[in-house]
Amino acid sequence: MHAGLFERVAGLFDLIERLPNELSDEEVEGLLKVLPPESAQSLSAMFIPRLRKATLAFFKMLAQWLKEAKEAAAGNKKVVLVPFNFPPELITAFDNACPLTSEMMTTLGVVSLQGQGERYWDMAMGLGLPDHICSSNSIELGSMLGSEDFLPQALISAGPGGCDANAKIHEFVSHFLSIPQFIMEKPVDESPEGREQYRLYYRRLIAQLEEFLDEKLTEDKLRRVLTNANRCTELYYELWEMNKARPSPMPNLFVLFIYGTRFAMWGTEEGVHCMQTMVDVCKKRLQEKSYPAEREVARCLWAYTSIYYDFTGLFNWMEERGYSHMGDVLDFFWPQPIDTSTMDTMIEGMTESAWNMPMTRQMGAPSMSRAWVEDVIYAASDLEADCVIFCGHHACKQSWSVVSILREELQKRLGLPLLVLQGDSWIKRMTPMGVIQQEIEEYVGNVVARKKTGKRKLRRRRVVAEQTV
Repeated sequence: MHAGLFERVAGLFDLIERLPNELSDEEVEGLLKVLPPESAQSLSAMFIPRLRKATLAFFKMLAQWLKEAKEAAAGNKKVVLVPFNFPPELITAFDNACPLTSEMMTTLGVVSLQGQGERYWDMAMGLGLPDHICSSNSIELGSMLGSEDFLPQALISAGPGGCDANAKIHEFVSHFLSIPQFIMEKPVDESPEGREQYRLYYRRLIAQLEEFLDEKLTEDKLRRVLTNANRCTELYYELWEMNKARPSPMPNLFVLFIYGTRFAMWGTEEGVHCMQTMVDVCKKRLQEKSYPAEREVARCLWAYTSIYYDFTGLFNWMEERGYSHMGDVLDFFWPQPIDTSTMDTMIEGMTESAWNMPMTRQMGAPSMSRAWVEDVIYAASDLEADCVIFCGHHACKQSWSVVSILREELQKRLGLPLLVLQGDSWIKRMTPMGVIQQEIEEYVGNVVARKKTGKRKLRRRRVVAEQTV
């Protein structure tokens, strides 16, 4: 049996946890020399000087997250596998439970391991799973199915209606490995009745977890977690506001660090520290007017997910050419402060957070095209994007079905062009990075740079005025 993805990633992050809080160029070079070539290539992108401080905070946060899961599995705690679109703070608020996010584990494997995640994708395919499922969760779950990997004690499925590929692979793993599954379904109804139904679902989930964990969710522990979550929310909006500056002081990779924190340790002290570190880095860059290119050529908003198998080739390559990555759909969850005065207000706030998680908010809405289009247009307008990029994943049939509507609405309401790409965010076999780079370069040079700004600015002002009214 092959070694599992979790064990390999956790072993690497054991090493990272021991690193000092500041690293010199020589120390980074020494660290990269002891790593396998593909691991060193990925991590070198994150340890460049302008990212290093935040990268260390992000990595040490994740090292603690993995350590807690490993210790929980070895002790009396239960590890609960959650999808990216379920807020982990509910699980964090239990003493007897620890959250682990399947898509985060896949991404960490793709970023940090030699061979990236392809061997585990092949394991899933070897078991007869269809190749049109999503690699974002199937790589980690393929490791659970086909290797000597650590196993969770329960699964939460929050994908039905918003991400069906996610929901079905989690359901399969639950049945195949006889692991209990708790389903958190979002009604396709935003009326008061639909919202009330979702509240009932969320409270039912809490009751199910209390019974499974043999532990009552306490008000004091929940308040501590949500106080940290509220601080993360404040820092999220500080980053959002600073991202509006021209040129943007936010390094491109921070868009990934933000939702990596949201999916793993939102509501923890480590999560607060990571978000604060990103804010500090951006404030310093804003003050110094620091930008890695001579000028900001294009502000690019991604309407769906980014590419994760080559950070140097996408995030840093774009930034060094003056192409600011303004965020992608996984950043579009716009958290709200939670009233921590009573147990009821806290549960109400957590329910609202779950309703507005990325893709649940857009793809799980009564009208996917309307919700997705409105969120992309709001973000593009507020961040003053010059263009939008959609890189469609083969598993996400629902987004492909409405991308033409998105293109039309962006052009009509903001005068913005949309570049449509195809690629698997986690597997480089689909579309090589060189092809992605060439498409972006031609798009910016031939479409964005030649776009007349007067008409676009007029339309943007009109949209902002309409939203204000």
